[in-house]
Amino acid sequence: MWEPDGWDVRSRIGVLTPHGDVGPESELQAMAPDGVRVYAARVPFGAMAAGGEMDPTIPLAPVEAFVQPPHIDEAAALLAAAPLDAIGIGFTSSSYVSGPDREVELVERLEQRTSGIPVVATCAAAVAGFSALGVQRISLVNPPWFDKELDRLGAGYFESQDLTVVQHGSCGLPSSQRSINPSELFAWVVEHTPDEADAVFIGGNGFRSVGVITALEQDLGRPVLTANQSLLWGMLRAARSHARPTGYGALFVES
Repeated sequence: MWEPDGWDVRSRIGVLTPHGDVGPESELQAMAPDGVRVYAARVPFGAMAAGGEMDPTIPLAPVEAFVQPPHIDEAAALLAAAPLDAIGIGFTSSSYVSGPDREVELVERLEQRTSGIPVVATCAAAVAGFSALGVQRISLVNPPWFDKELDRLGAGYFESQDLTVVQHGSCGLPSSQRSINPSELFAWVVEHTPDEADAVFIGGNGFRSVGVITALEQDLGRPVLTANQSLLWGMLRAARSHARPTGYGALFVES
């Protein structure tokens, strides 16, 4: 008799996202299994203009500023006022710049504002995902708007977590979020994935990529993790939810 109204859900998860970026919640909600809803809180990001526009490469200073008090702390507290089960930080590049130790400090600081709701960082979730899949050697693909230094910091992040980065670099596609399309990303990753990689990680929560996960795994014959896929996996675990998406890679099947 009654039409769905969105209230009858099993889990609610939140994401902290740059103010002009629609990518994280778009991909998270697309992947979310039945009964899981995604809610976003926006945090000012100095490298992003109205309409989500950015320069061809993003400077490091606003990346680091994104995770400094007070804005992200206040956004986390406001998001935690809703009945949520977990909150994710939808920003790969801040983890690259901060490194794992400061990433842990950020999570702990935000959890002081979330009234016991667990907070999950994207890169930490990816590391846990690789561990669950038994992966050691990865190929790292970053968005075209990550410059060489940010890409280098990303490789350093994963290497500091006892992973071997056999290849890393920014994807050679147009440096605009709205210019990325699945077919071109698929072709680029297939062409640039070395045989010695056990898995691929596609960084960047604003980098359109989850739609190609299954196709890439079928073609490459190895797991493919992306920023938002890893974040969703980590949040579902933190929320103690047994719900899993249909599709979107081996990460949701094997762990």
